[in-house]
Amino acid sequence: MSDFLENYTLVGEKLGIITYPSPVLSKKAVPVDLFDDSLVQLIKNMLFTMYHAPGIGLAAPQVNHSKRFFVIDTEYSREEIVDSDGDKTFKLGDFKPQIFINPKFLEKDGTIVHEEGCLSLPGYYEEVTRAEHIVLEYQDIHGKKHIKKASGLEAICIQHEYDHLEGIVFIDHISLIKKNLIRKKLTKEKKSK
Repeated sequence: MSDFLENYTLVGEKLGIITYPSPVLSKKAVPVDLFDDSLVQLIKNMLFTMYHAPGIGLAAPQVNHSKRFFVIDTEYSREEIVDSDGDKTFKLGDFKPQIFINPKFLEKDGTIVHEEGCLSLPGYYEEVTRAEHIVLEYQDIHGKKHIKKASGLEAICIQHEYDHLEGIVFIDHISLIKKNLIRKKLTKEKKSK
C-alpha cells in the first residue's frame, strides 16, 4: 500500500471528468467485487486527475465508471508558482490520499452548513447542510474492511462523494428553483460547445 501511495501523483493518466447533467451522475453505482490491478490503476488515475483538476474528492461515476468507490484528500497543499515568463504552474505536496471502496454509513450526527462545489459542476457553489460527524465502514484496495470516523471538512467531503455513488449531486440538496436554473444553464452551455 505504501508504494501505491508514494507513486499516485507521479504516475497517472488524467481522466475526463463527466459533467452534469450526464446520466451516469444520476445512476446508483454498483458494488466493487473485483480487487485487481485494473482497479488499482483506475484509482491512481483518479487521484492524479483529482489533484490536477484541482479538487479534494472524486467519485468513480465522475470519470464514467458506475462503481461504488471514491478518493479524497482534504489536506494536500497547492501552491501557485509563476516562472520568469509569467507562466503559472502549481506545486502540489503534503499528500494524504484516502480511498473508500463500497462505503456504508454506520452513524451520522450533528449538523454543519458549508459551501460546496463539484468537479462535475465547474463554477457552481452552493451552501449544503450535512452531518457534522460520521462513521463509515469501507474496503481498501485489497478488499480489507475498515472503519473511519470523520468530522468537519473531511466528513463533508466523504458525504459529498458518497452522494455520487447514490446518483446524487450536491445541487440536489438545494431548492428546486435554483437547481433548475443551474441545470438549464449547464444544458445550454453543453449544446453550444
